[in-house]
Amino acid sequence: MAENRHTKLGLTDDKALDMYKTMLLARKIDERMWLLNRAGKIPFVVSCQGQEAAQVGAAFALNREEDYIAPYYRDMGMVLAFGMTTQELMLSGFAKGEDPNSGGRQMPGHFGQKKNRIITGSSPVTTQLPHAVGVALAAKMEKKSIVALTTLGEGSTNQGDFHEGLNFAGVHKLPVITMVENNKYAISVPLDKQMACERVADRAKGYGMPGVTINGNDPLAVYQAVKEARERAVNGEGPTLIEAVTERLTAHSSDDDHQFYRPHDELELAKQNDCNMTYSTYLKEVGILTESIDKEMNKELNDLINQATDYAENAAYASTDSILNYVYEE
Repeated sequence: MAENRHTKLGLTDDKALDMYKTMLLARKIDERMWLLNRAGKIPFVVSCQGQEAAQVGAAFALNREEDYIAPYYRDMGMVLAFGMTTQELMLSGFAKGEDPNSGGRQMPGHFGQKKNRIITGSSPVTTQLPHAVGVALAAKMEKKSIVALTTLGEGSTNQGDFHEGLNFAGVHKLPVITMVENNKYAISVPLDKQMACERVADRAKGYGMPGVTINGNDPLAVYQAVKEARERAVNGEGPTLIEAVTERLTAHSSDDDHQFYRPHDELELAKQNDCNMTYSTYLKEVGILTESIDKEMNKELNDLINQATDYAENAAYASTDSILNYVYEE
């Protein structure tokens, strides 16, 4: 039997299995959305496939009853872990009026849900980082033992918001965790053409904070890094920059074809590093995920997604009477 790593990290068998279930649900929703897009039923997909381990591992390391997240557009696994439902994500995909993110007014992936402390995202990349820093500043001013975690792609680390946000967080020792999901491509631009330093985490030193690079395909490694960063933050030791090196298994979006710029061999290797596959193998080796549990879980999630798809497809679009809601003072 394989070494039991999750118990050493303080995770119960049930929690370790729940992490996998959340990763699997994110994958299945994403796969369904691609089918719906290709069938002409939903307009756009920006995929989480290959990055679920980083998203779910990070979310489980936080206090999901009190902490805040400012996710980027791929973070379906993270928002699911924080309480957004399959049905709500489908409503967003179909751009229906009940979409909790924007009432059907925004593209999918622009997550935002006040009750679950998911800070509203915006189309310009990296704007979520200063927002998370602002939440962390408020937490420090109000002396609350909470943190804000924000995520972004490695391409976003070249935007001004990244540097301004980290600098402010470092100067004021704010309880914020910045996790870069480094999938090695900023749309079609490979990592070696994005930045001169070897690792994104190398940039942390300039802002007076620790920077760590971890295997983003391993949810337990991500869990450990984020848990340690959270402990530093609530103890008043300031921010942390985490670089989770992961894989993007799909094109940048449903409007992209990555076969034009990614070598075939590289794509095949990425599939071998599929985090859902490697984590399920671990759970089977330690005796937590049995064939019967796996079968039952897949059926439960498939039924959930079918119900959510039917509901969202038949739900109403936003009323035209609501077009000026939240635009002018009422």
